[in-house]
Amino acid sequence: MAISARNHLKGTVKKLVPGAINSEVTVEVAPGIEIVSVITKSSAERLAVEEGKEIYVVIKSSDVMLATE
Repeated sequence: MAISARNHLKGTVKKLVPGAINSEVTVEVAPGIEIVSVITKSSAERLAVEEGKEIYVVIKSSDVMLATE
């Protein structure tokens, strides 16, 4: 895999919730650390996303925001 995005994390699909249009994918990138992504149903099918599969989380953004209370 070659990609220009610098922020990519390898993980394992922990949960897949398919919907009519979108699918919610929970990826565990480290023990107890999960990232949730919502992708189109067709993308989930094309990528053959299923629980237990190793997958990459790619974060591409021009802004990274932080907040505190």
